[in-house]
Amino acid sequence: MSSNAVLSTVLAPKFIVVYVFVAAALFVHFRGRVRQMAERLGVDPSDLMALMAFETGRSFSPAIRNRLSGATGLIQFLPTTAAALGTSVEELATLSPLEQLEFVERYLAPHAGRMPDLASLYMAVLCPNAVAAPLSYVLFAAPSETYARNRGLDTDDDGHITKGEAAARIADMRDEGMRPENIG
Repeated sequence: MSSNAVLSTVLAPKFIVVYVFVAAALFVHFRGRVRQMAERLGVDPSDLMALMAFETGRSFSPAIRNRLSGATGLIQFLPTTAAALGTSVEELATLSPLEQLEFVERYLAPHAGRMPDLASLYMAVLCPNAVAAPLSYVLFAAPSETYARNRGLDTDDDGHITKGEAAARIADMRDEGMRPENIG
C-alpha cells in the first residue's frame, strides 16, 4: 500500500468528522439567520425553511440551477429577478447560503406582513400576484408553457394548478421536517 493510501485511510475519517461538525455548525447559524429574517418578514421560520428546501431539492445549495429556466439558488431566482436585485444568477451561485439569504430577504421584503401562511409565502416566489389570493385561485392552466413547466404541482391532474395545490407539496415537506426524528 502506498504512503498516500495509508495517509488517506488514516486521515479521511478525521476529515469527515471535522467536515460534518463544521457543516452542522454552519447550518445552525443559517437556521438562526432564517429565524431573524422570518421575524422581520412576518412569516413562520419553518415555512421559510420548507420553501428553501423545496426550491433547492432539499440541498439548501445557493448554486442549484434549474436547467430549463436558469433559476438559481435558495428560492430559484430567475435571471430577470436577480438583475432587478442588482446581481446575476451567476453571482448568486457563488455566494454561501448565509450570503444568499440577504437576497432572499430583499426579494421577499415587499411582501412583508402579507404572507400569513405557507401558501402565501410560496406565492411570493412562484406567482407574486397570487400572494393574497384564495387557495382556489388558478395559477396556471393547460395548455400553456407555465402549466407544462409546473405540471407536477397539479395534484388532481385536472389541467389547473391552484394556489392550494402548489403549496401542498411544500406543506408536506414542512410537515416531514417537523417530525420529532427530523428536528435537531
